[in-house]
Amino acid sequence: MLISDPSGRKAYIPAVEEGIEWSTERRSTPGKLTFKLVKDSVLQFEEGAAVRLRVGGRPVFFGFVFSQKRDKDQRIKVTAYDQLRYLNNKDTYVYENKTAAQLVQMIAADFSLNTGSLEDTGFVIPSRVEDNTSLFDVIENALDLTLQHTRKMFVLYDDSGRLTLKNMASMYVGEPGAYLLIDEETGENFEYTSSIDSNTYNKIKLVYDNEDTGKREVYIAQDSSHMNAWGVLQYFDTLQKGENGQAKADALLKLYNSKTRNLKIVNALGDLRVRAGSMVLIRLDLGDLAIASFMLVEKVKHTFKLDEHFMDLTLRGGEFIA
Repeated sequence: MLISDPSGRKAYIPAVEEGIEWSTERRSTPGKLTFKLVKDSVLQFEEGAAVRLRVGGRPVFFGFVFSQKRDKDQRIKVTAYDQLRYLNNKDTYVYENKTAAQLVQMIAADFSLNTGSLEDTGFVIPSRVEDNTSLFDVIENALDLTLQHTRKMFVLYDDSGRLTLKNMASMYVGEPGAYLLIDEETGENFEYTSSIDSNTYNKIKLVYDNEDTGKREVYIAQDSSHMNAWGVLQYFDTLQKGENGQAKADALLKLYNSKTRNLKIVNALGDLRVRAGSMVLIRLDLGDLAIASFMLVEKVKHTFKLDEHFMDLTLRGGEFIA
């Protein structure tokens, strides 16, 4: 662990207590590092100080101190976030003919954020207006449009100080024949949920108020069999000028017309390659089904102690819902 002084010209190696926690989430949340250190006469740092964490010589986290909490024993609990924290800023963007990757590059340049690998997202967004919107939402809206049109999911994250955008297909942990496997032996406990209560829709209704004709255009896609089984679960939204209403409705129905499956695993053996957006191989008997497949990591919290590294995972399988 390294932490800089107020000038940024010095870095300290502080006395850190056991239990460093590094957590990431797949959507609209910055990477977070929390730790407790012991204050001494040498250590000097403030909010905004740069923090670096390396584990086994490997860079894991680079970010900045956002809060510190002290107690009477001069122990300080520090919370640091990576660059994604600055995507909470709001602004207005009007853009044309840009891919989501190009949009990320533009926003990064506007807000002096460092970028790394930004994979080509492929789909060119004809035009988009984002008024008084968080930068997270501006980017996630572009990624959602890309998903709807290409069926490809991209993950935005900070890779030790560089904004990175990757296709989920390139985020499998391991390689053929040597994928990371989590089973009853490597995970202490699990909690499995199957649901139609969140992000499940069997009827899509999109409307567009056409100023040229003065009429409201309505586009609907629905699955009668699932409507009979689950009742009507309707997704409603408005369209922007230039969007193909029926194509978008059909794409959204394919995306959301299924149960969501969520799995939480507690105290799995830690692996630094696992972050939100990763794909990990799971082999577990969940009761109503036995699973032996890859699942998407929605959230992960890594906990580091002196000779231990564990992680808590929130996973999603079946149809991946944005």
